Amino acid sequence: MKIVKVGMIGFGTIGAGVAKILTDNDGIISKRLGARVELVKVADLDITTDRGVELGADVLTTSVDDVINHPDIEVLIELIGGYDPAKKFLLQAIDHGKHIVTANKALLAKYGDEIFSAVSEKGLSIGFEASIGGAIPIIRSVREAFVANHIKSIEGIVNGTANYILSKMSDENCDFNTALKEAQEKGFAEADPTFDIEGIDSAHKIAVMTRLAYGTPVPFDDITVSGISEITSEDIECAREFGYRIKLLAISKCDGQAIDIRVHPAMIPIAHPMANVNGSLNAIRVCDDMMEENILIGHGAGSLPTGSAVVGDVVEISRNILTNVGERLPAGSFLEKEVKRIPLKDISEVESEYFLRFSVQDKPGVLSKISGILGKHSISIESMIQRGRGKGSEGGHLVMMCHKSSEKNIQSALNEIEELNVVCEKPNLIRVER
Repeated sequence: MKIVKVGMIGFGTIGAGVAKILTDNDGIISKRLGARVELVKVADLDITTDRGVELGADVLTTSVDDVINHPDIEVLIELIGGYDPAKKFLLQAIDHGKHIVTANKALLAKYGDEIFSAVSEKGLSIGFEASIGGAIPIIRSVREAFVANHIKSIEGIVNGTANYILSKMSDENCDFNTALKEAQEKGFAEADPTFDIEGIDSAHKIAVMTRLAYGTPVPFDDITVSGISEITSEDIECAREFGYRIKLLAISKCDGQAIDIRVHPAMIPIAHPMANVNGSLNAIRVCDDMMEENILIGHGAGSLPTGSAVVGDVVEISRNILTNVGERLPAGSFLEKEVKRIPLKDISEVESEYFLRFSVQDKPGVLSKISGILGKHSISIESMIQRGRGKGSEGGHLVMMCHKSSEKNIQSALNEIEELNVVCEKPNLIRVER
């Protein structure tokens, strides 16, 4: 039986999952591929820690060069993450004529065009299914299943840490810090959770998906990003009263002229399928001209779910190798010559419905002052509730749902309202998505 030899850089959680799948499921892979996939070299700075999978003594190495320069390795898997030295290693491997599989969404978000071009120039293949949504086949869907469709929007819950925290807050009425601590204890959140809770990880993923969906470079630093660290139990409860749940959404919408791309907490109706995607699960909704919507749901992280996506890419590339097929798919979904820059909308141009929460003094005329300013900026109130702060408090909360308005108008109104002497704290805004 033919053998496709594979090397891997990075032997952490996902790398261990990949090694386990290739070892334990070797039989089913061979039956489907018609060849064996052999992991011949694995490079990591730590090759002594037990990962729960047995590899030969000659497989593990601390030298990346042993993988990149190995003459028999045809497919290289990169799982170290980050920008550098991951970028250098990938470009070196491509220069050596090796096909690439990576889970590095940060690298692809910032340097994807450079990497895609390098792969194309060499006539090689790149697989990056594991970079978004773990085991959810969103990359393959956009590049292949939806290839004939004009994609209009992609929206997703694409960070399991943030979703776990918000689910915990919603289901158990706990505050953000309590939910975060439990997520860390259970291994759903890193010791430094900044990338997850502040939306940066989600922004990396929506940048990559936008590139694939619309065939345009995406300047990562121009994406509007906000996280969930300011979401309170009060927000969660008010959302419930209005019939919504709060999720951290990555959003990309293209009207043909410009792209609205952003990451932020959003309220979605409780009846919407994505409102009920809880815990560490991910969900991605794709809308296009051929279908109203298609929602993919699954485990977005973890050793084996993400490892399975990596192995899926390895097997797909192995098929190309065995049949002497070169670059079967354009690396970035569109042919290089067809990639055109589409401008990104400034957040001020975006229109949305809004949830607003004001912490105010309990004095006559407060509501009229706030509603008057909103009206002056062409913002119409759909519904409102007033909540007290509890026993002994002299103030309370005004909570409003507003009809669709421009971001520019809502921000101008909030800046003016914040200056009122009856407003105790900075007003809280959460956008509504349906």
